[in-house]
Amino acid sequence: MKKLSLLILFLIEMSCTSQQKKINGVSFVASREEVAQEHVQEVVNLNANHAAVMPFGFIRDLSSPELSFDSDRQWYGETKNGAKQYISMLHKNGISVMLKPQIWIWKGEFTGNLKMNTEAEWKTLETSYRKFIMTYAELAEEAKVEVYCIGTELEQFVQNRPDYWIELIRDIKKIYQGKLTYAANWDEYAKTPFWELLDYIGVDAYFPLSDEKSPSVETLRNAWLKWKPGLAKLSNEKNKPILFTEYGYRSMDYTAKKPWLVDRNQENVNLQAQTNATQAIIQEFWSEEWFAGGYVWKWFINHKQSGGKDNNRFTPQNKPAQETIKQLYSSFK
Repeated sequence: MKKLSLLILFLIEMSCTSQQKKINGVSFVASREEVAQEHVQEVVNLNANHAAVMPFGFIRDLSSPELSFDSDRQWYGETKNGAKQYISMLHKNGISVMLKPQIWIWKGEFTGNLKMNTEAEWKTLETSYRKFIMTYAELAEEAKVEVYCIGTELEQFVQNRPDYWIELIRDIKKIYQGKLTYAANWDEYAKTPFWELLDYIGVDAYFPLSDEKSPSVETLRNAWLKWKPGLAKLSNEKNKPILFTEYGYRSMDYTAKKPWLVDRNQENVNLQAQTNATQAIIQEFWSEEWFAGGYVWKWFINHKQSGGKDNNRFTPQNKPAQETIKQLYSSFK
Protein backbone atom coordinates (compact mmCIF):
# COMPACT_ATOMS: atom_id res chain seq x y z
CA MET A 1 0.00 0.00 0.00
CA LYS A 2 2.86 2.35 0.86
CA LYS A 3 4.53 1.66 -2.50
CA LEU A 4 1.28 2.42 -4.29
CA SER A 5 0.92 5.75 -2.45
CA LEU A 6 4.46 6.75 -3.39
CA LEU A 7 3.76 5.86 -7.02
CA ILE A 8 0.60 7.98 -7.03
CA LEU A 9 2.47 10.96 -5.54
CA PHE A 10 5.19 10.58 -8.14
CA LEU A 11 2.68 10.45 -10.99
CA ILE A 12 0.96 13.57 -9.65
CA GLU A 13 4.32 15.34 -9.45
CA MET A 14 5.16 14.38 -13.01
CA SER A 15 1.74 15.43 -14.25
CA CYS A 16 1.96 18.83 -12.63
CA THR A 17 5.38 19.53 -14.14
CA SER A 18 4.93 17.96 -17.55
CA GLN A 19 4.36 21.32 -19.20
CA GLN A 20 7.68 22.75 -18.01
CA LYS A 21 10.07 22.55 -20.94
CA LYS A 22 13.54 21.67 -19.72
CA ILE A 23 16.90 21.03 -21.30
CA ASN A 24 16.88 17.24 -21.54
CA GLY A 25 20.45 16.83 -22.68
CA VAL A 26 23.15 14.32 -23.52
CA SER A 27 26.90 14.91 -23.69
CA PHE A 28 27.48 13.80 -27.28
CA VAL A 29 31.00 12.37 -27.30
CA ALA A 30 33.33 13.17 -30.19
CA SER A 31 34.23 10.21 -32.41
CA ARG A 32 36.68 9.36 -35.16
CA GLU A 33 33.86 9.42 -37.70
CA GLU A 34 31.06 11.60 -39.00
CA VAL A 35 27.65 11.42 -37.36
CA ALA A 36 24.96 9.61 -39.33
CA GLN A 37 21.19 9.68 -38.96
CA GLU A 38 21.19 6.34 -37.13
CA HIS A 39 23.43 7.86 -34.44
CA VAL A 40 21.27 10.91 -33.86
CA GLN A 41 18.08 8.85 -33.95
CA GLU A 42 19.12 7.20 -30.67
CA VAL A 43 19.26 10.64 -29.06
CA VAL A 44 15.77 11.38 -30.37
CA ASN A 45 14.58 8.01 -29.05
CA LEU A 46 15.82 8.97 -25.58
CA ASN A 47 13.39 11.93 -25.55
CA ALA A 48 16.39 14.25 -25.41
CA ASN A 49 15.98 17.73 -26.87
CA HIS A 50 19.55 19.00 -26.37
CA ALA A 51 23.08 17.70 -26.94
CA ALA A 52 26.47 19.06 -25.88
CA VAL A 53 28.99 18.95 -28.74
CA MET A 54 32.54 18.93 -27.38
CA PRO A 55 35.56 19.79 -29.56
CA PHE A 56 38.89 19.60 -27.73
CA GLY A 57 42.08 21.54 -27.27
CA PHE A 58 45.17 19.95 -25.74
CA ILE A 59 47.80 21.08 -23.23
CA ARG A 60 50.96 19.14 -22.38
CA ASP A 61 50.88 19.57 -18.57
CA LEU A 62 49.48 21.74 -15.76
CA SER A 63 52.16 24.41 -16.15
CA SER A 64 52.24 24.47 -19.96
CA PRO A 65 50.74 27.64 -21.47
CA GLU A 66 50.49 26.44 -25.07
CA LEU A 67 47.16 25.04 -26.23
CA SER A 68 46.79 23.23 -29.55
CA PHE A 69 43.49 22.52 -31.28
CA ASP A 70 41.75 21.79 -34.60
CA SER A 71 44.64 19.72 -35.92
CA ASP A 72 44.75 16.75 -38.28
CA ARG A 73 46.06 14.64 -35.38
CA GLN A 74 42.72 14.85 -33.58
CA TRP A 75 39.64 12.73 -33.99
CA TYR A 76 37.18 14.13 -36.50
CA GLY A 77 34.56 15.01 -33.87
CA GLU A 78 37.13 16.95 -31.83
CA THR A 79 37.84 19.39 -34.67
CA LYS A 80 35.98 22.44 -35.94
CA ASN A 81 34.73 20.69 -39.08
CA GLY A 82 33.65 17.70 -37.05
CA ALA A 83 31.79 19.83 -34.52
CA LYS A 84 30.07 21.67 -37.37
CA GLN A 85 28.91 18.41 -38.94
CA TYR A 86 27.64 17.10 -35.60
CA ILE A 87 25.71 20.32 -34.96
CA SER A 88 24.15 20.20 -38.43
CA MET A 89 22.92 16.63 -37.98
CA LEU A 90 21.54 17.31 -34.52
CA HIS A 91 19.73 20.43 -35.71
CA LYS A 92 18.19 18.52 -38.62
CA ASN A 93 16.61 16.26 -36.04
CA GLY A 94 15.25 19.06 -33.90
CA ILE A 95 17.95 18.66 -31.23
CA SER A 96 19.26 21.95 -29.83
CA VAL A 97 22.99 22.22 -29.14
CA MET A 98 25.34 23.48 -26.48
CA LEU A 99 28.78 23.90 -28.04
CA LYS A 100 31.23 23.13 -25.23
CA PRO A 101 34.91 23.33 -26.27
CA GLN A 102 37.07 21.70 -23.61
CA ILE A 103 40.71 21.34 -22.64
CA TRP A 104 42.37 17.96 -22.21
CA ILE A 105 45.63 17.92 -20.25
CA TRP A 106 48.11 15.13 -20.96
CA LYS A 107 47.59 12.02 -18.79
CA GLY A 108 44.17 13.26 -17.73
CA GLU A 109 45.30 15.86 -15.20
CA PHE A 110 42.42 17.80 -13.67
CA THR A 111 41.83 21.05 -15.58
CA GLY A 112 40.81 22.85 -12.40
CA ASN A 113 44.46 22.81 -11.34
CA LEU A 114 45.72 24.52 -14.51
CA LYS A 115 47.88 27.34 -13.16
CA MET A 116 50.86 29.21 -14.54
CA ASN A 117 54.02 30.13 -12.62
CA THR A 118 54.89 33.49 -14.20
CA GLU A 119 53.08 36.47 -15.68
CA ALA A 120 54.61 35.71 -19.07
CA GLU A 121 53.19 32.17 -18.97
CA TRP A 122 49.76 33.48 -17.96
CA LYS A 123 49.79 35.85 -20.94
CA THR A 124 50.74 33.04 -23.30
CA LEU A 125 47.95 30.84 -21.94
CA GLU A 126 45.43 33.66 -22.19
CA THR A 127 46.35 34.39 -25.80
CA SER A 128 46.18 30.72 -26.70
CA TYR A 129 42.86 30.14 -24.91
CA ARG A 130 41.33 33.25 -26.47
CA LYS A 131 42.13 31.94 -29.95
CA PHE A 132 40.60 28.57 -29.02
CA ILE A 133 37.40 29.90 -27.51
CA MET A 134 36.84 32.67 -30.08
CA THR A 135 37.27 30.19 -32.94
CA TYR A 136 34.42 28.12 -31.57
CA ALA A 137 32.37 31.21 -30.69
CA GLU A 138 32.48 32.04 -34.41
CA LEU A 139 31.29 28.52 -35.20
CA ALA A 140 28.54 28.82 -32.58
CA GLU A 141 27.21 31.93 -34.28
CA GLU A 142 27.62 30.53 -37.80
CA ALA A 143 25.80 27.30 -36.89
CA LYS A 144 23.14 29.11 -34.81
CA VAL A 145 23.98 27.10 -31.72
CA GLU A 146 21.53 27.67 -28.89
CA VAL A 147 24.04 27.68 -26.00
CA TYR A 148 27.79 28.32 -25.92
CA CYS A 149 29.93 27.18 -22.99
CA ILE A 150 33.01 29.36 -22.55
CA GLY A 151 35.02 26.93 -20.42
CA THR A 152 34.89 23.75 -18.36
CA GLU A 153 36.24 23.23 -14.83
CA LEU A 154 39.03 25.82 -14.94
CA GLU A 155 38.94 26.99 -11.31
CA GLN A 156 42.56 28.16 -10.92
CA PHE A 157 42.52 29.89 -14.30
CA VAL A 158 39.31 31.71 -13.40
CA GLN A 159 40.26 32.60 -9.81
CA ASN A 160 43.70 33.91 -10.73
CA ARG A 161 42.68 35.84 -13.88
CA PRO A 162 39.11 37.15 -13.36
CA ASP A 163 39.62 40.32 -15.41
CA TYR A 164 40.73 38.25 -18.40
CA TRP A 165 37.53 36.20 -18.25
CA ILE A 166 35.29 39.25 -17.98
CA GLU A 167 36.94 40.78 -21.05
CA LEU A 168 36.73 37.46 -22.89
CA ILE A 169 32.99 37.21 -22.24
CA ARG A 170 32.46 40.72 -23.57
CA ASP A 171 34.41 39.86 -26.73
CA ILE A 172 32.41 36.66 -27.24
CA LYS A 173 29.18 38.63 -27.02
CA LYS A 174 30.35 40.83 -29.90
CA ILE A 175 30.24 37.87 -32.30
CA TYR A 176 27.83 35.36 -30.72
CA GLN A 177 24.15 36.17 -30.14
CA GLY A 178 22.99 33.04 -28.30
CA LYS A 179 22.95 32.00 -24.64
CA LEU A 180 26.19 31.74 -22.66
CA THR A 181 27.30 29.58 -19.75
CA TYR A 182 30.43 28.30 -18.05
CA ALA A 183 30.75 24.73 -16.70
CA ALA A 184 31.97 25.14 -13.13
CA ASN A 185 32.92 22.08 -11.13
CA TRP A 186 30.55 21.17 -8.27
CA ASP A 187 32.94 22.61 -5.66
CA GLU A 188 33.78 25.70 -7.74
CA TYR A 189 30.49 27.24 -8.86
CA ALA A 190 29.88 29.34 -5.72
CA LYS A 191 33.20 31.18 -6.27
CA THR A 192 32.87 31.85 -10.00
CA PRO A 193 33.01 35.67 -10.36
CA PHE A 194 31.16 36.38 -13.61
CA TRP A 195 27.71 34.75 -13.46
CA GLU A 196 26.04 38.14 -13.94
CA LEU A 197 27.48 38.28 -17.46
CA LEU A 198 26.13 34.86 -18.50
CA ASP A 199 22.66 33.40 -19.12
CA TYR A 200 23.00 30.18 -17.12
CA ILE A 201 24.91 29.22 -13.98
CA GLY A 202 26.57 26.08 -15.31
CA VAL A 203 27.48 23.33 -12.85
CA ASP A 204 29.12 19.95 -13.45
CA ALA A 205 26.99 18.23 -10.82
CA TYR A 206 29.27 15.55 -9.34
CA PHE A 207 28.26 16.29 -5.75
CA PRO A 208 29.10 13.54 -3.21
CA LEU A 209 25.84 12.09 -1.90
CA SER A 210 26.27 8.73 -0.15
CA ASP A 211 28.91 6.32 1.14
CA GLU A 212 26.55 3.37 0.64
CA LYS A 213 27.33 0.69 -1.90
CA SER A 214 23.91 0.91 -3.51
CA PRO A 215 21.83 3.77 -2.03
CA SER A 216 18.09 3.95 -2.66
CA VAL A 217 16.35 6.72 -4.58
CA GLU A 218 14.89 8.00 -1.31
CA THR A 219 18.31 8.08 0.35
CA LEU A 220 19.80 9.98 -2.57
CA ARG A 221 16.96 12.51 -2.76
CA ASN A 222 17.40 13.19 0.94
CA ALA A 223 21.16 13.57 0.41
CA TRP A 224 20.53 16.29 -2.18
CA LEU A 225 19.07 18.45 0.63
CA LYS A 226 22.65 19.25 1.65
CA TRP A 227 23.47 20.82 -1.72
CA LYS A 228 20.17 21.93 -3.26
CA PRO A 229 19.55 25.05 -1.10
CA GLY A 230 22.92 26.53 -2.09
CA LEU A 231 22.13 26.11 -5.77
CA ALA A 232 18.67 27.64 -5.36
CA LYS A 233 20.10 30.53 -3.32
CA LEU A 234 22.71 31.43 -5.93
CA SER A 235 20.13 31.19 -8.70
CA ASN A 236 17.92 33.63 -6.81
CA GLU A 237 20.79 36.02 -5.99
CA LYS A 238 22.06 36.18 -9.56
CA ASN A 239 18.60 35.88 -11.16
CA LYS A 240 19.98 33.14 -13.42
CA PRO A 241 18.77 29.54 -13.83
CA ILE A 242 21.01 26.65 -12.83
CA LEU A 243 22.08 24.38 -15.69
CA PHE A 244 23.79 21.06 -15.05
CA THR A 245 26.36 21.27 -17.84
CA GLU A 246 27.24 17.69 -16.86
CA TYR A 247 25.55 15.17 -14.59
CA GLY A 248 25.83 11.41 -14.36
CA TYR A 249 26.91 8.34 -12.44
CA ARG A 250 28.96 5.26 -13.17
CA SER A 251 27.20 1.91 -13.09
CA MET A 252 29.25 0.61 -10.17
CA ASP A 253 29.22 0.13 -6.40
CA TYR A 254 29.55 3.38 -4.40
CA THR A 255 28.68 5.46 -7.47
CA ALA A 256 27.36 8.37 -5.40
CA LYS A 257 30.34 8.55 -3.01
CA LYS A 258 32.74 10.34 -5.36
CA PRO A 259 30.79 10.65 -8.62
CA TRP A 260 33.64 12.44 -10.39
CA LEU A 261 35.94 9.40 -10.39
CA VAL A 262 37.04 8.40 -13.88
CA ASP A 263 39.88 6.01 -13.03
CA ARG A 264 39.67 2.52 -14.42
CA ASN A 265 39.07 0.87 -11.07
CA GLN A 266 37.72 -2.62 -10.59
CA GLU A 267 34.57 -1.76 -8.66
CA ASN A 268 31.77 -4.21 -9.31
CA VAL A 269 29.20 -3.35 -11.96
CA ASN A 270 26.08 -2.05 -10.23
CA LEU A 271 23.37 -1.12 -12.71
CA GLN A 272 20.80 -0.43 -9.99
CA ALA A 273 23.01 2.11 -8.24
CA GLN A 274 23.38 4.09 -11.48
CA THR A 275 19.65 3.88 -12.13
CA ASN A 276 18.76 5.06 -8.62
CA ALA A 277 21.18 7.99 -8.72
CA THR A 278 19.97 9.06 -12.16
CA GLN A 279 16.32 8.85 -11.12
CA ALA A 280 17.00 10.82 -7.93
CA ILE A 281 18.75 13.76 -9.60
CA ILE A 282 16.12 14.18 -12.32
CA GLN A 283 13.19 13.88 -9.90
CA GLU A 284 14.84 16.25 -7.45
CA PHE A 285 15.72 19.06 -9.87
CA TRP A 286 13.80 19.00 -13.13
CA SER A 287 10.55 20.19 -11.51
CA GLU A 288 12.15 23.31 -10.01
CA GLU A 289 11.39 26.63 -11.71
CA TRP A 290 14.94 27.90 -11.11
CA PHE A 291 16.46 24.86 -12.78
CA ALA A 292 17.02 24.81 -16.56
CA GLY A 293 17.93 21.13 -17.10
CA GLY A 294 21.10 19.20 -17.79
CA TYR A 295 23.30 17.03 -20.00
CA VAL A 296 23.91 13.44 -18.95
CA TRP A 297 27.55 12.30 -19.07
CA LYS A 298 28.06 10.67 -21.48
CA TRP A 299 26.55 9.45 -24.78
CA PHE A 300 28.60 7.78 -27.52
CA ILE A 301 27.49 8.07 -31.13
CA ASN A 302 27.82 4.32 -31.82
CA HIS A 303 24.93 3.37 -29.57
CA LYS A 304 24.78 -0.36 -30.27
CA GLN A 305 28.42 -0.83 -29.27
CA SER A 306 28.26 1.38 -26.16
CA GLY A 307 27.69 0.61 -22.51
CA GLY A 308 25.85 -2.62 -21.74
CA LYS A 309 25.25 -4.75 -18.66
CA ASP A 310 28.95 -5.53 -18.08
CA ASN A 311 30.11 -1.92 -18.33
CA ASN A 312 30.81 0.09 -15.15
CA ARG A 313 31.50 3.42 -16.86
CA PHE A 314 29.39 6.59 -16.99
CA THR A 315 27.31 6.02 -20.09
CA PRO A 316 23.70 4.92 -19.45
CA GLN A 317 23.53 3.35 -22.90
CA ASN A 318 22.07 -0.16 -23.08
CA LYS A 319 21.61 -0.17 -19.30
CA PRO A 320 18.49 0.24 -17.15
CA ALA A 321 19.42 3.90 -16.53
CA GLN A 322 18.76 4.60 -20.22
CA GLU A 323 15.10 3.66 -19.83
CA THR A 324 14.86 5.74 -16.64
CA ILE A 325 16.18 8.80 -18.49
CA LYS A 326 13.86 8.16 -21.42
CA GLN A 327 10.79 7.98 -19.19
CA LEU A 328 11.66 11.00 -17.04
CA TYR A 329 12.74 13.15 -20.00
CA SER A 330 9.35 12.46 -21.59
CA SER A 331 7.74 14.32 -18.66
CA PHE A 332 9.64 17.52 -19.36
CA LYS A 333 9.68 17.70 -23.18
